[in-house]
Amino acid sequence: MLKQNLQLKLSQKLSPQQIQLMKLVQLPTLAFEQRVKQEMEENPALESGREEETLDDFHDEFDNSADEYNDSDIIDMNDINIDEYLSDDEIPDYRLHANNYSDDDEEREVPFSAEVSFHQSLINQLNTFTISDEDYLIAEFLIGSIDDSGYIRRSIQDLTDDLAFTQNIYTEEKHVEQIREQIIFQLDPAGVGAFDLQECLLIQLRRKKQTPAVTLAIKMLTEAFESFTKKHYSKLQQRFLVSEEELKDAVQEVERLNPKPGSSYAGNNVHIEQIIPDFTVKVVDNELELSLNGRNAPELHVSKEYSTMLDTYKKSKEKSNSQKEAVLFIKQKLDSAKWFIDAIRQRQQTLLITMEAIMEHQREYFLTGDELKIKPLILKDIADKVGMDISTVSRVASSKYVTTPYGTKLIKDFFSEAMKNDQGEDVSTREIKQILQHIIAKEDKSKPLPDDELAQLLKEKGYPIARRTIAKYREQLDIPVARLRKEL
Repeated sequence: MLKQNLQLKLSQKLSPQQIQLMKLVQLPTLAFEQRVKQEMEENPALESGREEETLDDFHDEFDNSADEYNDSDIIDMNDINIDEYLSDDEIPDYRLHANNYSDDDEEREVPFSAEVSFHQSLINQLNTFTISDEDYLIAEFLIGSIDDSGYIRRSIQDLTDDLAFTQNIYTEEKHVEQIREQIIFQLDPAGVGAFDLQECLLIQLRRKKQTPAVTLAIKMLTEAFESFTKKHYSKLQQRFLVSEEELKDAVQEVERLNPKPGSSYAGNNVHIEQIIPDFTVKVVDNELELSLNGRNAPELHVSKEYSTMLDTYKKSKEKSNSQKEAVLFIKQKLDSAKWFIDAIRQRQQTLLITMEAIMEHQREYFLTGDELKIKPLILKDIADKVGMDISTVSRVASSKYVTTPYGTKLIKDFFSEAMKNDQGEDVSTREIKQILQHIIAKEDKSKPLPDDELAQLLKEKGYPIARRTIAKYREQLDIPVARLRKEL
């Protein structure tokens, strides 16, 4: 049964301009520059440089011209010759491109670098061995099974089965293992091709000069690897009947090894991120000065050519359908350019207002550089101060950096939760982490402090924190448990 009813409701929807602004606010400086460049490529009405005449006056003039249209000016698309108003004297770039280049034409693009990949380096080393074709294929297959850390994460049985199914090489597991030990283990960097950490470290130790310390290290890793990883040094001394000094030398030999030989290879494609600060905070005469990176404030204006085209249309007595259609196209581009310029100005204002509120809240830190002076701060605090939504503040703080007299900092680091000290005052969890880090740095490494003792020390300093909270903060600071912090 069908029914009809009326329903009234209120709803909020973001306009395209608001969505565009939110996306721009979230972009850091480098991504923002790329976005501006993209917009200028897509919109011919948008140009960089100083504006010769104000955009508002120009837009008013255009609106007066556009008002001449009424319902009777409906354009029949069949009557429009698109080529008549979209073409000009310039020949499009695509018509100048030829696809009949010969193979011996000079290559115009020169690569910045031609690095050899990790796996290609291993193959190049394999080519120096004098072995049979079948052994070469097995070794090549094993190299292809090595991950970026330098390990083979599959069993010999799986490797042997894969050789039969994919390479049509039928051999025994014993022979595959022999190729791995006699060829793969000889490749550089030392340790590649191992199944696990223990084997990787042993490969590296066996290739070193066999001093008493290296010999003891090999013996410990072979016979008591678990005790070594858990740093049960007293048990190791008793088992191998060595002095503390001898054990210390052996441990130092192991600590010099690389647990991930593949990741240290210079040919790996590691992308180094360049940080471009969005803000700068300076201390001048004990006062804070905030400035926005100039690259966030590009000078944009509407193209003068588009202004001339509209002038010509306004003065012409006869207006063809093709001219009217061209003007509608120009109006669309002008509106888009105006919206984009306004969005950039609003972005600049939003960034400055939000960062200024953060700077004033953390004023003591920016004046002294003492991280213990960082106050508790959440997104809602800044949102209430500047009268913006929490999501807007989050976009400003996300992936943006500020240059201070004490280094370049991630803005998100100035936000932290609050905890009560023994005097009932709110203190930043960041302050507590700093104190915890300081206590661990000064502890006796032969007898590291467990979490319950760390909690007791913090309580004595006026920070009553549970042991489980200490464990959470320690993990966030990437500090291992007491047993793994032990040193001889």
